[in-house]
Amino acid sequence: MSINATAKLTVFYDGQCPLCAQEMQALTKRDTHQRLQLMDIWHPEFASRYPEIDPAAANRVLHAVDDTGHLLLGLDVTARAWSLVGVTRYNCLRWPIIKPVADIAYRLFAKHRYRLSRLLTGKARLCDADQCSPRSK
Repeated sequence: MSINATAKLTVFYDGQCPLCAQEMQALTKRDTHQRLQLMDIWHPEFASRYPEIDPAAANRVLHAVDDTGHLLLGLDVTARAWSLVGVTRYNCLRWPIIKPVADIAYRLFAKHRYRLSRLLTGKARLCDADQCSPRSK
């Protein structure tokens, strides 16, 4: 995967998921050239700033938009974001022989990310159910 040195990516992530928030912090630390813009889907201005992104869908699967307006989903987002900050180890998840299995594993992770976050970080979801319900457009 060849990455344009000036490419930008806007990542829409679940800031209430401890593992997700931890990954965004790790990306931010490595993003020395400001190639990423990170947007929490629970931010009060999310729907007004990004009306083209369905918050319910972005809550189920990681979403991003590149600098050409192309929508990326799931592990395509992960591989691109990490590549933009100089980490290429996730690119193997997009290899044709690995991609189908990795995508299934990602969907399982995404579905159970709050339980996995509690197990791996000791932290539960960072909000109450009432606070975290996706806002309608």
